[in-house]
Amino acid sequence: MALDSDKQPGLVQVYTGKGKGKTTAAFGQALRAYGHGFKVGIFLFLKDSASGEVKAVKDFLPGIDVRCFGRTVDWRKGFTFEDKKLVLKGVQITKSVVEKGELDMLILDEICVAVELGFVEEKELLDIIKAKPAHMEIIITGRNAPKAVVENAHLVTEMREVKHPFKSLCIKARKGIEY
Repeated sequence: MALDSDKQPGLVQVYTGKGKGKTTAAFGQALRAYGHGFKVGIFLFLKDSASGEVKAVKDFLPGIDVRCFGRTVDWRKGFTFEDKKLVLKGVQITKSVVEKGELDMLILDEICVAVELGFVEEKELLDIIKAKPAHMEIIITGRNAPKAVVENAHLVTEMREVKHPFKSLCIKARKGIEY
């Protein structure tokens, strides 16, 4: 028997893997939830507001709370202490938002990468998951999701790269397609 929509529990979803589409899937979930009247927050870690999806949400869906805790970075060259400071600020804000429980859906984009880099302790992310109010859906993205995060999630999707034009055609990230 299906639950009444007002009584549905919020779950934890993880989109991980080396394939393209993790952030895109999360933004799709945000769009769907917002269309049904959910209060949605999208927090991007290690990214700035240059991506098309962030610009579109800010321009056309101002009811979605979008915050970026990153700078424009060439991911192949690495990150700095400044990046870590921005991520840590984002984690503190995330904890506060989860504690207040005012959102129905919260997306933590690329937070798995922040954990992998050592900017965020795995335990901190697990604590956020465990502090989640019963109604809140949390969506976590990024390559190499920690095993404990995967174990504590209700839905895990792994994006697997089969072929990518970065390698096969030696092209760079394209505006409007990859960002």
